Amino acid sequence: MRYLRGSSEAMSDQNSIINPIDVSRRRLLKASLAGSVLAVAPLSSVWAANERSLSLYNLHTGERINQPYWMAGNYLPESLSAINNVLRDHRSGEVYPMDPGLLDLLSALQQRVGSRHGYEVISGYRSPKTNAMLSSKSKGVAKRSYHMQGKAIDIRLNGCDLKQLHKAALSLKAGGVGYYPSSDFIHVDTGRVRRW
Repeated sequence: MRYLRGSSEAMSDQNSIINPIDVSRRRLLKASLAGSVLAVAPLSSVWAANERSLSLYNLHTGERINQPYWMAGNYLPESLSAINNVLRDHRSGEVYPMDPGLLDLLSALQQRVGSRHGYEVISGYRSPKTNAMLSSKSKGVAKRSYHMQGKAIDIRLNGCDLKQLHKAALSLKAGGVGYYPSSDFIHVDTGRVRRW
């Protein structure tokens, strides 16, 4: 028995049948892509740019980076690697690939508030061991934090009031947003849209 997979040879074969699993996969993929496009629509202004860059300052290590991470339709591997290094777990030194969508979210947020200043980073990537330690000491640290997947960051933005930054992050509707005024930072992630 042969399955129709879209090749012209298979399509011309009168005895071919369509595999229902393939059809279901295609429908699921189309639905997922449609949902993804709707979820990231607020980031379209970032996508329209010829260049995307970020300025990050890690408060724990004193390291800075200020460079493009996307140019001419492509993410720049060397820049992503440098960003991953700056956003590493400062306790363990472990480097993990950050979600490029998170970088786009930060870029969109910066555009939304109209700032050219750099972000101060409180926490980027967290290893599972670091996250477990922090979670055991504080109820404010999720046991399955997106920080462990490179999909979350805790930040503040020079020259931007924290309330304004929080409001702008919520308006993007592009992931989770947490507000920590007593610690002077917000949390953003590329998970589902939610707030706390």
